[in-house]
Order: sequence, then structure tokens, then C-alpha cells
Amino acid sequence: MKAPASVPTTGSPARPQEPRWLTDEEQRVWRWFMEGVTLLDDHLDRQLQRDAGMPHVYYGLLVKLAEAPRRRLRMTELAMLAKITRSRLSHAIARLEKNGWVRREDCPDDKRGQFAVLTDEGLQVLRQTAPGHVEAVRQAVFDRLSPEQQKSLGEIMRIVAEGLQPAEAGADLPWLR
Repeated sequence: MKAPASVPTTGSPARPQEPRWLTDEEQRVWRWFMEGVTLLDDHLDRQLQRDAGMPHVYYGLLVKLAEAPRRRLRMTELAMLAKITRSRLSHAIARLEKNGWVRREDCPDDKRGQFAVLTDEGLQVLRQTAPGHVEAVRQAVFDRLSPEQQKSLGEIMRIVAEGLQPAEAGADLPWLR
């Protein structure tokens, strides 16, 4: 690929670098990855919609709240744990509130802060839904992989996730938007 005629081609710092195109093998891996993620997300969404009338992201929020002390988290912390934007979280919590599964509480030491709290009804829905969800995850992922592949997948995804969450100030992360 040649540089456009208007771009200097001799050692100029203004010259754009050639993209680091994916190799054929990297392209195959990337496409399989994207197909797998898309199909897995759809599979889990359909299972949770059928069994509990909620999308996968809502189930994840209920799980995070169930695991938290006193089944409550600050909204900003919940957005960070769920890896979603604050506006998406606010919309999800509003829907979960309508179902009676979550309630919001004002933060006593921060007038702008709020907690999301898992209700007893929400915990009951989670307990009823969890067995079917775990089975869907097991069948879709873990039953198809050897123990070595499971370990590799975990290590790979940890590296990817850590690389996409820079610690420096000003990082463009979903929960900061």
C-alpha cells in the first residue's frame, strides 16, 4: 500500500504509520473470538429472558449485589464491577426497581451518592434463576473445554481485561462515562 501523494514519504514525523494489519491466522482467531462472544451473549440472554425475564447484564448486576456486604453497593462501584457506563447502570437499576428486585438508597455521607440494594425478592429471583444459568454457562463453555483450555482461557481473558483497564488518570473506561 502506497502513501497518498499529499503525505511526505521521507522520514517526516508527520507521515502516518502503516497499520499493523492482522495476519491471516490473527484474523481467523479474531473472527472466531467475535463470533463466540456474540453467540455466547445471545445464548445467555435468551436463557435468562426465558427463565427470569431479564437480560444477562441485569443478572450480572444482581449477582454483584448478592456478593456485596449487606447486598448493597454504591452505584459508581457497581458500574465499575459490571464494566458498564453509569447511564446504562441507571437504566438497568430503574428496570430492576420496577420489578422489586433492587431499591436505591441515598448515601448518608455523600448527598450525590446512591446505593443499589438487592431486595429479598431480588435475592429469591437470583436463587431461582442461578441453577439454569450455571447450566447454560457450563454447557456453552466449560463442558466444551479441557481443564488446560479452561485455564488458558482464564489467563488470556485476565490479560485482555487488565490491558483494557489502565490505572492512570483520564483512562476512558465505561464506568467513568
